Amino acid sequence: MTVSAGQATTGRASRRSEWINAVLDTDPGTQDRSIVLTQLLFGAAALAVFTTVMLFGPGEGNSVAFFLGLLLTFVACCAAVLTSWSKLSPHWLLVLPLLDILAIGCMRHAHPELSLGLLWVFPVLWIATLVGAVGITASILLIGVLTVGEIALRQQPVTLAAMPTLIFLPITLVFVAASVRLHSRRNRAQRVLLRKQAELLEGALAQAQRQEELLSEVLNTVDFGVVRIDKTGQINLVNEAQTRMQLDERHASTSSLRAGKAGGFRAGRAAASGPASTPLQRAMRGEEFEPETVWLEAASGEKAALSVTARHLHSKHGEYDGSVVVSRDVTAEVMALRARDDLVASVSHELRTPLTSVLGYLELTIDGGGLPASAEAQLQVAHKNANRLLDLLTDILAASNSAEQPLVLLPGPCELLDVVEQSVEMLQPWAEERGIRIDCAAAEATTLIADGSRLRQLIDNVISNAIKYNVDQGEVSIGLTSDENMVWLIVRDSGIGIADDEQPRLFERFFRSESVRNSTVHGSGLGLGISREIARLHGGDLTVQSVEGEGTTVLLTLPKDRDRA
Repeated sequence: MTVSAGQATTGRASRRSEWINAVLDTDPGTQDRSIVLTQLLFGAAALAVFTTVMLFGPGEGNSVAFFLGLLLTFVACCAAVLTSWSKLSPHWLLVLPLLDILAIGCMRHAHPELSLGLLWVFPVLWIATLVGAVGITASILLIGVLTVGEIALRQQPVTLAAMPTLIFLPITLVFVAASVRLHSRRNRAQRVLLRKQAELLEGALAQAQRQEELLSEVLNTVDFGVVRIDKTGQINLVNEAQTRMQLDERHASTSSLRAGKAGGFRAGRAAASGPASTPLQRAMRGEEFEPETVWLEAASGEKAALSVTARHLHSKHGEYDGSVVVSRDVTAEVMALRARDDLVASVSHELRTPLTSVLGYLELTIDGGGLPASAEAQLQVAHKNANRLLDLLTDILAASNSAEQPLVLLPGPCELLDVVEQSVEMLQPWAEERGIRIDCAAAEATTLIADGSRLRQLIDNVISNAIKYNVDQGEVSIGLTSDENMVWLIVRDSGIGIADDEQPRLFERFFRSESVRNSTVHGSGLGLGISREIARLHGGDLTVQSVEGEGTTVLLTLPKDRDRA
């Protein structure tokens, strides 16, 4: 295989640029100091030789050649100190080791008995570091020429005694130079790798700083407060909105988070024990909680409602990595809800009084008799709808009252099967009107400690819904069972069911599904919410599962005794 002239030129250029880059790839100040120290080290060795000759053999040998070598050494040292090598072409650096080689050759010629050839290690190492294999070869050849020239000038025969100078010294210099060259290349490769790693780290650091700045900009732009808590419970990030809200008691008045009522609304349970139990303090202790409303009171007396949420953060390995607390000012929303509840409660109360009077007179008229059959049927319709309106007002008032203060339970021994049977007996006529069969065969007798009147309200709501949203000629099945600790009540219907996307909203106040709103089925959308609140106050729960077009199943779970559960 032949190598073209262009490829050979490229190879030489590559080798040349390699050592030039090695020289240039250094801080200018560091480069100049390294050159000065290297040359002065050789100068110190030459000075030691001069001192030895002056002490032990003054006037011996070839003084002219000896002082010429010292002169060349002195010139090289002065050039190393006075020249700014970083501003010159890297090729000029070769002048110094070449001068050193000639200087050693002169001194060695003057005093061959001192074995000064070992000093050639200094310039050979320098050239090996700068130029590599080419420099090593050239320097060894130059030394060989000087050695042969010296033997020729002395007219000495080539004997076994001359072998250390002619062969062993060059071989030793070659091995030393090659070792230094390999070490130099390894160091250079490590420097390149470290430089690339440093560049990558700088890029990653710049990117991380930019992301941190972007995150700070975003967090300081939003209108809700954010607090980042690390896994040790220390706060390491607070945005501007959080600072303005002054949720942290260090920035607010000492009575900032108050227990009990504030402006007519209940504060969150986090405020119940003073500043040590604020949502922020609880999150710093590692707690996680759903949105809770707390009231913040400034020194001026102005109040603000905050909705506070704490969520755990996890590392990529799933380990706990702190929490984030989000606070949102909901004062306007809370006050609007209060105004709505006040209005609804006031209107409902005002409507209830005349409606009760209307019902009373309708009952008197119907019970009085003597009415034509058509008139009595019309009065029955009016009485039925008046009762429906009264039930609606009762639900609205119950929901309004529960917003102001929690329901109060009066627990005692309660036979749940009796409560279910009483509810079925009351609703049976309504079910018979539509041909709906109520099956209680799977209901077992069970006793628990509970508020019977509240459970009657709950069961009335559940069974009436099963009838109301059923189909004509449908069926409602009721199951009741228990064990030593828990009671389960299941009510299934064969009704119209509820769409999947509407089921999460079933317990919202005033919510009614789309299919029901467009029908003649009346309701307030409050019954299920009130029923679930009653169940949870007893320590249980109320859940709903439904398939649209097939029916709905309501499951009530209750502990037999909440105080022992």
